[in-house]
Amino acid sequence: MMKKFPVIQLALDFVDEHRALKLATEAIECGIEWIEAGTPLIKSCGVEIIRKLRKLFPEKVIVADMKIMDTGRIESEMAFKAGANIVVVMGNASNQTIKECIEAGKNYGGQIFVDLLEEAATIERAMEVERLGADYIGVHIPIDQQMTGNISFDFLKEVVKNVKIPVAIAGGLNSENVVSAVEAGASILIIGGAITKSPNVKKAIYDIKKAIETKIPVKTELYKRVSLENVKDILKKVSSANISDALHRTGWITGVKPLLNEDFKIAGKCVTVRTYPGDWAKPVEAIDVAEEGDVIVIDAGGVGPAVWGELATNSAIIKKIEGVVVYGGVRDVEEIIKLKFPVFAKVVTPQAGEPKGFGEINVPLKIGGQIISPGDWIVGDRDGVVVIPKEKVVEIANRAMDVFERENRIRKEILEGGTLSKVMDLLKWEKPK
Repeated sequence: MMKKFPVIQLALDFVDEHRALKLATEAIECGIEWIEAGTPLIKSCGVEIIRKLRKLFPEKVIVADMKIMDTGRIESEMAFKAGANIVVVMGNASNQTIKECIEAGKNYGGQIFVDLLEEAATIERAMEVERLGADYIGVHIPIDQQMTGNISFDFLKEVVKNVKIPVAIAGGLNSENVVSAVEAGASILIIGGAITKSPNVKKAIYDIKKAIETKIPVKTELYKRVSLENVKDILKKVSSANISDALHRTGWITGVKPLLNEDFKIAGKCVTVRTYPGDWAKPVEAIDVAEEGDVIVIDAGGVGPAVWGELATNSAIIKKIEGVVVYGGVRDVEEIIKLKFPVFAKVVTPQAGEPKGFGEINVPLKIGGQIISPGDWIVGDRDGVVVIPKEKVVEIANRAMDVFERENRIRKEILEGGTLSKVMDLLKWEKPK
């Protein structure tokens, strides 16, 4: 077994066998030595996938991410018999379970990797599992935590200081931050999405290897984590459909449609307005309240008369407002389209209302099946409008980027001669009748 560190461990976190094997073959051709059968892949395909990886790559290190929590000997033996060199057991499993895994490893000439996830992520637990006889320790940043943008190598550094066995790091690694992981002491760099979601696997691996060898980060556009500082840029890169997928296929403001019939994108924090049908006073006043880049969202009951028109649009343009969503009536559509200002509306009507001054600005709204609070994020394009709660905007932007990048990879596989149903293996995943 190769012992030259640091080493890249490619995590195949697919659910489809053919896609996992295809990508593994591409990666091996680029010099990857350690291949991980990810937990989703093993759960989908069973330990048979380990056997197939071993047959295809007899000289490579095969890691089985079994995430064992109980029945340590039985599950470890299953993976070792199938051809795994290394089997993963969870750090929050009992000591006896970990010992059973270690004994199975000795019997089959394999090794045990203990994953310190969540409550097991302590220095004391790392030292304890080393005493039990583990071969490797893994510091694991969970995907759900990665989506919040919180990636730190501080705990990795502390583990490396306190144990003698090799330490792995998993979670959001790419060619930009992998240097920091190596500097923190990681021996094994577990990388998934930065490679598996890239349309150009060869370049992704080359960039990561170059960063490791030169100790100089290589800029990546793929799998780059979002922060509050760049969240607007990311939201403008992904589609409203990507964001709805990230929100578990929810988030749409139903009933509103874009007036513009050309490509455009809005993304910004919202200023909310509640008014009565036809009362355009508060919508116009909201233009003065809004800041550059904000989106004004108006609840006018979903009916006419109009509470927004060409004059309000000109005012919004001067204030550099991002766009307007009107759950109610809009008029002067021809002029608004000429101005190329993004407006979404439920009703188009020539009828003007009266500025009576009823209503409120920056209050919670419930429109189109969504509850919208002041400061929530609004993203709109030709597909429609989606709302993101302000407290989840970084997480959802990260998840939307994840969707976006996975679709790029699937698109590449389709262009190489597949079809969507075959690439996604839809027949396998259809609900039994």
